[in-house]
Amino acid sequence: MSFSSEDIKKLRDKTGAGMLDCKKALDETKDIDKAIDWLRKKGINTAQKKSERSATDGLITIKIENNTGVILEINSETDFVAKNENFQEFCETISSLCAKNNIQDLDNLLDSTFDNSGNKVKDELTNLISKLGENIVIKRLEIINDPNLKLQKYLHNSVSENSGKLGVLLSFSVKEDNVKVSELSKQICMHIAATEPKSIDTDSLDKSLVSKERDIYQDQLKSSGKPDNIIEKIIEGKIKKFYEDVCLLEQSFVIDNKIKIKDVISEFNKNNNLDLTIKNYFIFKLGL
Repeated sequence: MSFSSEDIKKLRDKTGAGMLDCKKALDETKDIDKAIDWLRKKGINTAQKKSERSATDGLITIKIENNTGVILEINSETDFVAKNENFQEFCETISSLCAKNNIQDLDNLLDSTFDNSGNKVKDELTNLISKLGENIVIKRLEIINDPNLKLQKYLHNSVSENSGKLGVLLSFSVKEDNVKVSELSKQICMHIAATEPKSIDTDSLDKSLVSKERDIYQDQLKSSGKPDNIIEKIIEGKIKKFYEDVCLLEQSFVIDNKIKIKDVISEFNKNNNLDLTIKNYFIFKLGL
């Protein structure tokens, strides 16, 4: 049985495989449906080899649907593939899947049903690796799902409405969501992207980080000859400065460095009676 160029094109459109591979698959199986399986098996072997290669490019995708927000990092080997339409559609579909089904970890995600075809995410990932010719890794995800919270996002170096190279997902409570709230929350997201704070405030900062900084300052000053009480005051001053560097509410606002974020929010609430309060944020930077 011979196959026309139209048959080969049809198989290529269905699978994304190369023309020669499609011709060989049809020669081997004599049937288009069987050829799809043949190519998939061949693709799995190819994908397994590609999965050993490093993937540090890709996209950060943020999807906000109703009261659910998902931030997701999917890596490729090159920016060329990150700009590919099939890769971007995959990122969109995965982020929507997580938001719709409240998927919070990678194992559950990979075992989830991808679409109406019944394929699992891990199978579609393998198919995409085979189709695009690069290793692709679903690296990490975080989800915020709370009907009492509002969500905002920011993407830096964006390639689409929902994907870029750096992303921030912010959650906050507020009495009423309006244009002013949207503007301020977007500015706070942009601030987080620029400064990469380690916590919202001093209370939520990892205590081990503070202890490490304190030990460093202690070692720096122990041979200064200053009295212990003076050294302690100097250390406390340095710790305060450390808080101002790494705690969101203590940081100087990037738009106006004369005022701290906590004072920006306080002033906003005073003028608008909206009681806006930052609850959580996630910042994903590609490859980190």
